[in-house]
Amino acid sequence: MRTAPKLTILAATGGIGRQLLEQAVDAGHDVTAVVRNPMKLSRQVRTVVTDLASPDQRALESAVQGADAVLSGLGARSASEAGVAWRGTMAITQAMKTVGVRRIVVVSAAPIGTVPSPGRPKPPKHDPGDGFFMRHLLAPLTKRVLRAHYADLARMEDILRDSGLDWTVVRPPQLTSKPWTGDYAIAYGQNLRGGFSISRADVADFMLRAISQEGTIHRTMGIASQGRATQNMPWQWHSTVPGRAR
Repeated sequence: MRTAPKLTILAATGGIGRQLLEQAVDAGHDVTAVVRNPMKLSRQVRTVVTDLASPDQRALESAVQGADAVLSGLGARSASEAGVAWRGTMAITQAMKTVGVRRIVVVSAAPIGTVPSPGRPKPPKHDPGDGFFMRHLLAPLTKRVLRAHYADLARMEDILRDSGLDWTVVRPPQLTSKPWTGDYAIAYGQNLRGGFSISRADVADFMLRAISQEGTIHRTMGIASQGRATQNMPWQWHSTVPGRAR
């Protein structure tokens, strides 16, 4: 009988992290949660306590030891916390390499492909999946408002690209608190045209499924509750709802 993968979940009390934790436990995974405040955990699992803004490296090595994959919902909740994503990701990738764990799936954000970073100082001006509204109105506005957050995520992606690990970056648009549907669109290497939002629950659903999807390794993945990719890029509707596969 095949056993469910052992997972380590970073930031397991945040919006995405809580969904990852609950869905992973419900699916029968053996989960280790890495959190700053264990009192906020929604499920009882093995817990490693550390502040990912200045993490304890030995604690992280203990957290990932024996894991089949690491999932990260790490991200700054305010401008003052910007930097936690890249610092935490640097620490966790170092811990993974130390103990021999290779697979990591992280959440980023849809605009990051066009955000400059130390590793990509001149990124494309537009994401190929973005339409007129996103390119000229929404993306410029959100990048101004969330400048520090996006710079943090862009640097996080640099670290993953240079890590030598089997990484996947999931880039959702606006996140909502709507319930899980299991019905959403994904695209390889670009955003989804017309895809303006998705629930945290559905992002977590895809992140958990991506663990075993070799085609997502070393790829950025667009995801949205609606939308389409441009014709020259692979994309698909994903559904786990019986009778609703597309």
